[in-house]
Amino acid sequence: MAEDTPEVPAADTQTDGAVTGTAEPSVDDPIARLEAERDEMRALAQRVQADFDNYRKRAAAQLADEIDRVSGRIVEALLPVLDACEAATSHGVDGVAPVWSSLRATLEKHGLESVSPAGEPFDPAVAEAVMHEAPDGAADGATDGPTDGAGDAPTGPVVAEVLRTGYRWKGRVLRPAMVKVRG
Repeated sequence: MAEDTPEVPAADTQTDGAVTGTAEPSVDDPIARLEAERDEMRALAQRVQADFDNYRKRAAAQLADEIDRVSGRIVEALLPVLDACEAATSHGVDGVAPVWSSLRATLEKHGLESVSPAGEPFDPAVAEAVMHEAPDGAADGATDGPTDGAGDAPTGPVVAEVLRTGYRWKGRVLRPAMVKVRG
């Protein structure tokens, strides 16, 4: 037996004597085999490319989330400075208002939102109630605040006053507003 010749599988035969396999490869068989192998490799390469594209998108999204989280922590560390500027401005200290407005404008440009829900229904997701007062006219039966749609009964407490401004960073609450509620 020659060592350079490939082994050829024996032909399978059916009961009627017809040959289902071939004893010798035909001229088309090596080409068909190469085409099948090429198609397999192409499909594999497409799957690998799709997996890599998905990985790249997932990694970019994770990086963006991490950047938002880290920058949110930095902004959260600046909230006491914003509070001090706000307090100084409300007490009439000269020269603080331009610094405060500049700092807020810069942070707002990058995703900071202030939460000041005065007059709105109380939402515990964005505000923390630290004081409660009875509704106006509670003694004479009058109602104040949001109603059930028919204008009859209040649906819940309303924010009467904001004691400390709350903040969101890119939609996520950094610090809830500290409020007094009525009702």
